[in-house]
Amino acid sequence: MSSSPASAAGWRFRTPSVIPGFGLTLGFSLAYLTLIILIPLSALVWRTTSLGWTDFFEIATDRRTLRALEVSFGTALIAAGVNVVFGTIVAWVLVRYRFPGRRIVDAMVDLPFALPTAVAGIALTTLYAPRGWIGSLLGPLGVKVAYTPLGIVIALIFIGLPFVVRTVQPIMEEIDKGVEEVAATLGASRFQTIWRVLFPGLAPAILTGFALAFARGVGEYGSVIFIAGNLPYVSEIAPLLIVIRLEEYDYAAATAIATIMLALSFVMLLFINLVQTWSRKRYG
Repeated sequence: MSSSPASAAGWRFRTPSVIPGFGLTLGFSLAYLTLIILIPLSALVWRTTSLGWTDFFEIATDRRTLRALEVSFGTALIAAGVNVVFGTIVAWVLVRYRFPGRRIVDAMVDLPFALPTAVAGIALTTLYAPRGWIGSLLGPLGVKVAYTPLGIVIALIFIGLPFVVRTVQPIMEEIDKGVEEVAATLGASRFQTIWRVLFPGLAPAILTGFALAFARGVGEYGSVIFIAGNLPYVSEIAPLLIVIRLEEYDYAAATAIATIMLALSFVMLLFINLVQTWSRKRYG
């Protein structure tokens, strides 16, 4: 006697997965994320609730706080945008061309991952200080890098570039060169090939790299404090302001600024994720 389609579908639903342990691994993942991420962030928000709305609003609208947030998010946004352009170019060169020293260049991309951020900050400050190798050349041109927001941008470009390259590179390797050759035989220009053929497939990866570089830049501390100069209202970043408030034993203000950073970062990353979802639906 043959089974009905419904019973067959039910039997298929009850078939064990090829990879067992879903319940166990899901429980471990949720417990791990709760202990490592959810509880600390909840404690941060809870500590901030000890402030009244008046005190919280006063801290949030303080001119020094607003300027520090503007410097942190503005420089991170600019650096992430620069890394999207040049990180994609670096990934393109590593994937599409073969040249002597390619493996060395590929390994150098990961150097900011392994290099302590404080070491990176000291090295960049040495180069871009007014008497540094590069700073002494830019000084006569009226360009000052160290101890300005421009120096912060350069530091964030340095530490954020690998996120874009390593996100875009695997996707670019999956794109067959034959697609480009077909587009060329059909009369497409190089720009049209990049924009209409390659970019749709790379767009989600590029946005992911942008989000990772931006998120890293917003919270960066070690490589920035040396080259920034930490001048209030000029080149002071929000993470440093939090440390200053902690050293002053003003824990309420420190947690309030941290909560504001958390909320702003969440909103911006949520927006980027929505754009990623839209791009996948459109180009996927």
